[in-house]
Amino acid sequence: MLGAHLNADFDMSAGFGIEEHRDRIARAQTAMRAAGIDVLWLTTEPEFFWFTGFLTAFWQSPTRAWHLLIPGSGDPVAVIPHIGAACYSRTGFTELRCFDSPHPDALGVELLVDTLRDVAGASPVVGRLEGAGTTARLPLADIARLEARLSFAQWRDATGLVHALRHIKSAGEIRRLEGVCTLASDLFDHVPDVVGTSHDERQLFRAVRHKAHELGIDEVPFLVGGTGAGGIKDIIAPPTSRVMEAGDILLLDTGCRMQGYFCDFDRNWAIGHAPDPAASAYAIAWEATEAGLAAVQPGRTCADIYHAMHRVLALYDKDTSGNVGRLGHGLGVELTETPSLTPFDQTVLQAGMVLALEPALIYGDGFVMVHEENIVVTDEGYALLSRRAPAQLPVI
Repeated sequence: MLGAHLNADFDMSAGFGIEEHRDRIARAQTAMRAAGIDVLWLTTEPEFFWFTGFLTAFWQSPTRAWHLLIPGSGDPVAVIPHIGAACYSRTGFTELRCFDSPHPDALGVELLVDTLRDVAGASPVVGRLEGAGTTARLPLADIARLEARLSFAQWRDATGLVHALRHIKSAGEIRRLEGVCTLASDLFDHVPDVVGTSHDERQLFRAVRHKAHELGIDEVPFLVGGTGAGGIKDIIAPPTSRVMEAGDILLLDTGCRMQGYFCDFDRNWAIGHAPDPAASAYAIAWEATEAGLAAVQPGRTCADIYHAMHRVLALYDKDTSGNVGRLGHGLGVELTETPSLTPFDQTVLQAGMVLALEPALIYGDGFVMVHEENIVVTDEGYALLSRRAPAQLPVI
């Protein structure tokens, strides 16, 4: 139903297992055949996790390289450091080749070349991620070495292929996203109590993270915002020692993660009383979100949602950029995914897409007001994943 909430009695333990990952791989292989790609070469955390379920915090170490090969048929082949073998085996996939790492000369390049030959033949077409929002996560020297050793191969950009697969979330993925959004909504409900026991921004941020863990949230890798008299101008900075005062605006924007899936939405409050410019800006951002939600229908485009929100924002702020650069984005195993809610993104909405609607505007003395909600596109329209913010700026 349009604008409905999903079932609040979510069960994240009923997610999915290796069969869902095998289905994703099979769909990728169908798309690869259509694109003339013999093997996908993937090197980053989101792709490893999305295709295999391999989840570890060890990606924080920049000294190791990780390679995942999706062949034209059959299971993926991982070419990874020995330290990751035990964790990868928990995915249920068994095709695994390991190398010593870190190594001063190459991060598994020779083993990767040999494996590519075994998997895809003597002159393969290799798909890799080359587009915006992607990285190789390899030293440039190793990329050059690899391309030289694979002079017999053809390279093809597979960014669109992989992103198109990840745009449509399965029932298990939506269940996990619903779960983390529900817990983050609970977290924001506790913020007034947390503010009452906190003093400066750093203390507040620590208290919010502590409350998140109390509620059962796995991680809070993204928490930004801050406070300011009448509003804030920097919406991505770390907290400072600034002490909150009456008349301040408080913004908290969080990307909590549960079982590998992110929420991404914010909330705003006034401390003591709501200054009129901030209250007005909040109301406009809220109405812009309403307009964006009303525009969500399968068959429409991301640009349609952007324009619906833009029309409301433009009544107040002719620039309407809010210094954010877009008015929303995709969401899933990354904090921000494609597509983007911009005037030029013509991605067609389909049921199963999960989006963050994020209208922003500039008001007063260069202050930024950002409002954000997370939704899933349904056959009838959309369902909220985050709990809808109040229509008026709440006061603590």
